[in-house]
Amino acid sequence: VELTESGGGEVQTGGSLRLSCKASGDTEATYCMGWFRRAAGKEYEGVATIDSHGTTYADSVKDRFTISQDNAKENLYLQMDSLNPEDTAMYYCAAALPRHAGGATWCPTPEEKDEYIFWGQGTQVTVST
Repeated sequence: VELTESGGGEVQTGGSLRLSCKASGDTEATYCMGWFRRAAGKEYEGVATIDSHGTTYADSVKDRFTISQDNAKENLYLQMDSLNPEDTAMYYCAAALPRHAGGATWCPTPEEKDEYIFWGQGTQVTVST
């Protein structure tokens, strides 16, 4: 599956942005989807993930960011509100294969970045003071 992000840009503190990620290729398969970010000089941070059980957010973005997906699961979104300079980073859309065990299915958490094997090229978000 190929992933293409869009929607990044520069906003002032307190502003909002909505990122989009379009999936193409093998969209018939079921994937776990998530948003990650990497600020300059820092490690990757899991921002939010979504699967059939619900959504998971990093503490740093909880109550400010909302991850969603269209019914066809071809588009993933990240609504970002109340942005602050600490949110400045390159934002990536990523996909993982679901895990199966004992009849249960679940998705890797935002902390399990290495489980996400398909990545987009990223979109830059810059929040100015």
